[in-house]
Amino acid sequence: MIKKETIEKVLDAARIEEVVGDFVDLKKRGTSLIGNCPFHNEKTPSFHVSVNKGIYKCFGCGAGGDSLKFIMEHEKYAYPEAIRYLANKYHIPVEEIERSPAQMAAQDKRESLYVLNQWASKYFKEQMWETDMGKSIGLSYFHERGYRDDIIKKFDLGYSPEAWTALVDEATKSGFAKEYLTEIGLAVERDDKSLYDRFRGRVMFPIHNLTGRVIGFGGRTLKKDKNVPKYVNSPESEIYHKSNVLYGLHLAKKAIIDHDLCFLVEGYADVLSTHQAGVEHVVSSSGTSLTTGQIKLISRYTKNVVILYDGDEAGIKASLRGTDMLLGEGLNVKVLLFPDGNDPDSYIQKFGASEFRNYVEHNQEDFVFYKTNILLRDAKEDPIKRAEVIREVVESIALIPDEIKVSVYIRQCSSLLDIEERILLSELNKIRLNKARAIEKKESQQAPDMPPPQGADDWFPAEMLAAMGAEAPSMEPVKVESAEQRMEKELVRILLNYGRELVVWEGDGDVPVAPYLLANLDDVEIVDPTCQIIVQEFSKQAENFQVPEAKFFFAHENQEVAALAVDSLVNKYEISPNWNDDKRKIYVPEEIEQLKMLVNQLIYRIKKNKIEVQMRTIQEELKITQNDDDLQILLAKYQKLKEGEQLLGQLLGNIIVK
Repeated sequence: MIKKETIEKVLDAARIEEVVGDFVDLKKRGTSLIGNCPFHNEKTPSFHVSVNKGIYKCFGCGAGGDSLKFIMEHEKYAYPEAIRYLANKYHIPVEEIERSPAQMAAQDKRESLYVLNQWASKYFKEQMWETDMGKSIGLSYFHERGYRDDIIKKFDLGYSPEAWTALVDEATKSGFAKEYLTEIGLAVERDDKSLYDRFRGRVMFPIHNLTGRVIGFGGRTLKKDKNVPKYVNSPESEIYHKSNVLYGLHLAKKAIIDHDLCFLVEGYADVLSTHQAGVEHVVSSSGTSLTTGQIKLISRYTKNVVILYDGDEAGIKASLRGTDMLLGEGLNVKVLLFPDGNDPDSYIQKFGASEFRNYVEHNQEDFVFYKTNILLRDAKEDPIKRAEVIREVVESIALIPDEIKVSVYIRQCSSLLDIEERILLSELNKIRLNKARAIEKKESQQAPDMPPPQGADDWFPAEMLAAMGAEAPSMEPVKVESAEQRMEKELVRILLNYGRELVVWEGDGDVPVAPYLLANLDDVEIVDPTCQIIVQEFSKQAENFQVPEAKFFFAHENQEVAALAVDSLVNKYEISPNWNDDKRKIYVPEEIEQLKMLVNQLIYRIKKNKIEVQMRTIQEELKITQNDDDLQILLAKYQKLKEGEQLLGQLLGNIIVK
């Protein structure tokens, strides 16, 4: 268990813009930083980071919290591991209290899988660097491929011994559960339930997640036997989903942001060689076909991608498939193929780092030129094939969600293919219409009896709207808050934003906002359970003459409390600096400058609302009361409440109808 003092040091040191900035490309806007939300798919940024308040908030999906919450949500870490991650980032030693057997037994399974993979990575490295067999087979292979020791160590490369149970035996000695070995694919179970090493006799390429933790492995055989698979990869597991992982991204993300560009290659060796050549903004789909999840990872850091694939037939097909997927996600795509069937790795080995960088810089092609030239090369002068080329190129352009880009590409395509723009536009519209109809038909088959929403004459399924560049309207029922709930949330907002602010109150002198508010509302019951927890914490600390900081609630065990705390501190909109410039002579006061009035009006509104609730209750009782004495008592109570309501209404400047 991590000591409380360590946790406090970590939370104090963590800077929200630095923590989030490791995963999201943030741009300055006003007093906030914005970017595309990493928790849901979006093309227009709605993810805000407030540096001053130390929180993030997405106004699209509602995600929000502090640095710790971000790491827990993004990396799916348990609380202790998120603390360790931040401690490691800010070089803070983690002091722990000895855990009880019960606590150790309850250790998170997911964390155990991470620990096992990390142990395996260390094991493979030790086997390569510290054993004679590892040096003569594994290390010599990497040296023969031309990789320097610093690159080998940078990517944590290793070697798995040829023996059938070398890793299984060592892992068992170290106390790792056998079921975990099979679950993450380090071992394979025989029919008799015994285990053997999956990666025996292979050089090892650890696969890392964005934070640098090992989540899987790729193993390359050194045998010439064609019956032995060249590469064996870790299977899908609780911590490894290959469609959402890019090899080398943990080392490339800073360079990608710095260059605003990502090079996309096919294999592990391509990534290693490009790094050795001094080009670090490169990632690989690591032996799998490019997926939408991988593209979304890239789009967090840049919108510009250059595909660097082999120049053979397979590489060309892969590049054509990749361009369409990248275009569909709104990225800007260029393509570069290497001559004579080379890939980035072999080109660097043959011609050197300098020639590689020069070739990459001067031979990138826009996807329209690339795809058109490739397809025309095969079509030659055949008019039918040339017509098909036109259709395929326009189909790619139809995937682009940005209409300005579409217009530019149509013009380029018209020039390249020597065909009128209007004909291309006509074909483009046909393709889009056919796609929309196909989606509509699919939707109607899946839910034939479901009518469109009331009043939605121009209704389309969500997929159709996405295909046409629009967003589907939310179909969730709108939750209507009562006036009471709105005022209680406003109370929480004032407490969290200004609870520690000193204000001069008439007759009380300098008193922080929080104790003044609570003292004036001590006879008011808070109904909303989430608001109740926050107000009670303020009341509890007020007994010791303290006011809790807002960040106290960000990592609250009650998720609704944490969410409300974040929502209370963020503003989606802010006043433009143009309002308060010298030229216009217009001054818009800040909320904090009117704090005294704001607090007093809130007190009056809450009390007035509580009186109105009581009055409505009495009105209902009057309808059913038969006894004259009870009737008189109720009328007297009602009249007294009415007078209080009128007084509060006057203080608020309301018009009271008698």
